[in-house]
Amino acid sequence: MKFQLSDIAAALGARLEGRGDLTVTHAAEPADAGPDALALALQPKFAEGLAQGRARAALLYDGADWRALGLEAAIFAPRPRYAMSGLTRAMDAGPDIAPGIHASAVIDPSARIGAGARIGPLVVVGRDVVIGARARIAAHVSIDAGAQIGDDALILPGVRIGHHVQIGDRFIAQPNAVIGGDGFSFVTPEKSRVEAVRETRAQTETDTAQHWERIHSLGTVVIGDDVEIGSTAAIDRGTIRATRIGSGTKLDNMVHIGHNVVIGQDCLLCGQVGIAGSTVLGDRIVLAGRVAVNDNIFVGDDVIAGGGAMIFTNVPAGRVIWGHPAVKMETQVEINKAVRRLPRLFTQVAELQKLVTQSRDKG
Repeated sequence: MKFQLSDIAAALGARLEGRGDLTVTHAAEPADAGPDALALALQPKFAEGLAQGRARAALLYDGADWRALGLEAAIFAPRPRYAMSGLTRAMDAGPDIAPGIHASAVIDPSARIGAGARIGPLVVVGRDVVIGARARIAAHVSIDAGAQIGDDALILPGVRIGHHVQIGDRFIAQPNAVIGGDGFSFVTPEKSRVEAVRETRAQTETDTAQHWERIHSLGTVVIGDDVEIGSTAAIDRGTIRATRIGSGTKLDNMVHIGHNVVIGQDCLLCGQVGIAGSTVLGDRIVLAGRVAVNDNIFVGDDVIAGGGAMIFTNVPAGRVIWGHPAVKMETQVEINKAVRRLPRLFTQVAELQKLVTQSRDKG
C-alpha cells in the first residue's frame, strides 16, 4: 500500500516541506530506510542514521535541516512521537481476518453478531453473546455465554472472555489475554495462620490444620470504551460485585487484576503489574513495570509509581512514589544514596572502633 506524503501530513496535522507528491510504503528507522520508506528521525541522534540509509523523506524533529540531511521532503510535528501514533494507525493493516464468519467457527444461534463483523477460524461464541459492529475476532478466541462486546473490537488469537463480561467500544485484546476468570479467593473454616499474622504481626502455631475452601466468583468484569489488554494479561471476575476497568485504560502484557478491583479512566499499567483484590485505583494512574499493589487499599488520581514499587498502604492523589515499600520518589532517592554509602560507612566505623580500642589499650 502506498501513502502520499501530503496525505500523511494532513492526517497528522503536521507541517510538510519539500515534495508532497512523494509516496512511501512503510516507516523505517533511518539507517534501514530505503527510497520507499518514511524514515523516523525523531531526535537529532537518530538523524545521523540517515546518512547510512537511502530515505528520500523523513518524519523529523523541529529545527532539523532536511536539505542538509539529503532529503527531498520532510514532515515536522511539534511532538514527533505523538505523531507516530497517527502514522502507525494509518499504516497498520491489522490482522488478516477475512470478512464474514469462518466456516469452522462455532456460533450459538442465540448470539447476535453486529454488521461488518469478521470472525476467524475456530472461534467459539456462546449463548446470548452480543458482538458489536465491525468487530474483528481472530482464530481460537472463545466468548462465553452472555458476554457483551461493543463496536470496533479487535480480539487477537487465543483470547478468552468469560461469561457475562461486559466490554465497551473499540476494545483491543492482545493474544491469550484472559478476561473473566475466577478470582483467587479461599477461606478456612477456622481463622487461618495468615489472618492471625495480619492481626499480630508475629509468629503463629505451625501445627494447626488448614483446609482451604473456595469462594466462588459470582460477579463479572465490566470494561469501558477504548481499553486495551496486553498478551497473557488476566482480569479476574468479582466475587459479588464486578471488577471494573475504566475507559481509556491500557494494560500491558502479563498484568494481573484481582477480583473486585476498580481501576479508573486513562490509567497505564505496564508489564507484570499486579493488583490484589478489592483495591481501588483512581484516574490517570501510571504504574511502571512489576509494580505490586496490596489488597483493599486506595490509590488516588494521577499517582505515578516507579518500576518495582511495592504499594502496601493508601496513596494520596498526585503523589510520585517508588521503592519497597513505596515512599515518595525523592525519599527513595535519598534512601538509595544512603544504601550506597553503607560500605564506606562500615569501613569508617571499623576504623573508629580500632582507634578507640588502641586508645583504651594505651590508657
